[in-house]
Amino acid sequence: MTLFQIFSLLITITALFSYLNYRFIKLPTTIGVMLIALVVSLGLAGLKPFGVRLESAAVRLIGQIDFDAALLQGMLSILLFAGALHINLSDLAGEKWSIALLSVAGVVISTVVFGTAVFFGLSWLGHSLSLAWCLLFGALISPTDPIAILGILKGARVPRSLEVQITGESLFNDGIGVAVFLLLAEIAVDGQKLSVGRGAVIFLQQAGGGALVGLVLGWLTFHLLKSVDHYQVEVLLTLALVTGGYAQANALQTSGPIAIVCAGVLIGNQGRQYAMSATTRAHLDMFWELLDEIFNAILFVLLGFEVLVLNFSGPLLLAGLLAIPVLLAARWISVGAPVWLLSRWHPFSRGAVTLMTWGGLRGGISVALALSLPVSPEREVVLVMTYVLVVFSILIQGLTIGRVARRLAGPAASPGR
Repeated sequence: MTLFQIFSLLITITALFSYLNYRFIKLPTTIGVMLIALVVSLGLAGLKPFGVRLESAAVRLIGQIDFDAALLQGMLSILLFAGALHINLSDLAGEKWSIALLSVAGVVISTVVFGTAVFFGLSWLGHSLSLAWCLLFGALISPTDPIAILGILKGARVPRSLEVQITGESLFNDGIGVAVFLLLAEIAVDGQKLSVGRGAVIFLQQAGGGALVGLVLGWLTFHLLKSVDHYQVEVLLTLALVTGGYAQANALQTSGPIAIVCAGVLIGNQGRQYAMSATTRAHLDMFWELLDEIFNAILFVLLGFEVLVLNFSGPLLLAGLLAIPVLLAARWISVGAPVWLLSRWHPFSRGAVTLMTWGGLRGGISVALALSLPVSPEREVVLVMTYVLVVFSILIQGLTIGRVARRLAGPAASPGR
């Protein structure tokens, strides 16, 4: 099939699943379309013993889609910008220390805790996976997915300060997670010995370089927007910023996600206030909200169908299920430590640690990073376990986060527990 035919089929399937979800199931769109795609995938696999070979056709279609490239090099920039565009800079500044600590220290702590626990757990189950590979697994599964979180938080009643903390952390920690992932990949996959100095340079290049690229490109776009008053041109300029900026950041070997988030926050605040008319703001919001909804739905349909191309086995499925409480515990520790440290100077909402732990959803970014690993026995273990964790996160945590928020969120309290 040609690229256009594949895209056309995906759009058709996504539209149909969105309609079925809205008309009959009435779940949040991201969860509903993924659930339908997952059920359809399992149904196709279940028809195989009866001589119906629709599964093989679906597998061929999914096999033609490079999920890693489609998400990390395509959809991610659009989805991140759409989310960052509506982040209030004053709110973000008020939570800068908590977001910074949760984004950086949280990812590192979770990577170490989860990776170490998985290393001993897999050894106990009879799977041989080196500590370096387990830490690499921890790096790709530790960042929370802004795409999943932003879509689900819209319907959850979360205190404003906590919503900013969760949203800000999820927008920035995927870039931090990718940087840690690249560092550990040099050890686990390439077999290189990585010094502390080399690691610090790579991390600074990814995180700091990405922020610098995003702010510079955002500043240039801001001045272009300020010089015209024509919403079609201005919307096109923001689209060029997102696609061209992400490609430029990657070409400079810096973090594309961090670059786009920084650019999005700048345009969403300075650009919206000083460089746009009311007409432009209305059309800009409508354009990016529509892109956000469309690409979100397509992404989660792809996630649901991805089960068709994975090599599931009983032991690996069991390992993935046992890793669920391990990941939640690692998330609780990685959130609880920064909140405990900051609570001496900064108030947190009641139940913040619990809510941020349960609201730390994993999504397409983790699957894409796992798929980007070179083909090997270790990759199969990591990929299957990642998929199990992502499906649990979206379907179980995503469906219950609103209920947890209503029970736990309340007036500010110092410990945040």
